[in-house]
Amino acid sequence: MNYQVLLYYHYTKIEDPDAFSATHLAMCKEIGLKGRILVANEGINGTVSGTIEQTEQYMANMQADSLFEGIVFKIDEVDGHAFKKMHVRPRPELVNLGLEEDVNPHELTGRYLSPEQFLAEMQDENTVVLDVRNTYEYDVGHFRGAIRPDVQNFRDTPEWVRANRELFEGKNVLTYCTGGIRCEKFSGWMKREGFGDVGQLHGGVATYGKDSVAKGQLWDGQMYVFDERLTVPINQVEHVIIGRDHYDGEPCERYINCANPECNKQIIASEENEAKHLGGCTIECTKHERNRYIVRHNLTEEQVAQTIEALQA
Repeated sequence: MNYQVLLYYHYTKIEDPDAFSATHLAMCKEIGLKGRILVANEGINGTVSGTIEQTEQYMANMQADSLFEGIVFKIDEVDGHAFKKMHVRPRPELVNLGLEEDVNPHELTGRYLSPEQFLAEMQDENTVVLDVRNTYEYDVGHFRGAIRPDVQNFRDTPEWVRANRELFEGKNVLTYCTGGIRCEKFSGWMKREGFGDVGQLHGGVATYGKDSVAKGQLWDGQMYVFDERLTVPINQVEHVIIGRDHYDGEPCERYINCANPECNKQIIASEENEAKHLGGCTIECTKHERNRYIVRHNLTEEQVAQTIEALQA
């Protein structure tokens, strides 16, 4: 494998996110990277792909900048680029919690737990494990027994926790997310809300899956990632498929986007069922005039009509 994917974040003060984004994009393009990077006054959060030489150059450039002193990169070896383009975009926040009063992780955050510590603590009977990712991330893979907040967006999680406070009071609360950035703020918010013992998986699940001691244990399914791979394995000891096919409920962990561009919902589906439903998550999406699956596979009107007729039978 001659390519690498870098996942990283760093809370630091960036005075002018717009100007920084333009300069940073130019640097990334000059190096030859592809990916998605968000920049805010509070720092940077990104995932990029490139050859080993290109990604090594990027890491060296970042580490040479005093703004990013101590930055940590999570590295995956891959066969090729994990993105089609290179984007660097300024944002008001790196992660949107929708709080009236924001949380500064430099001032308030939960206990950092190494993968080994996290593995040990989540097996304690007085511990509850809280997944602070989105539901579609949870549905394809999560820690065994982890709580799944019934929310559609990260910014809705604080209100859900407030409404279900009894699940966490008097408990050792462990939070986790993909790379750690959401937990930095969320664990701090929980401490500010009065939850006493709050810890976070330092480096996120991406680090946990590579740890030589934890070995990804007690993780079921795969981890959702925000690039063209969509999911990656975590548990080095055993693999349990927990995802369920959108169409028939059978075990599956293959994500696709609904073929209707106006819907674009992410669903878990086998190749067979994707073909059977022309990639539409509903019959309405299957019949949509701009269905991307139909265009991509050059299907005739007759083939489409036959498929829809079979689905409606």
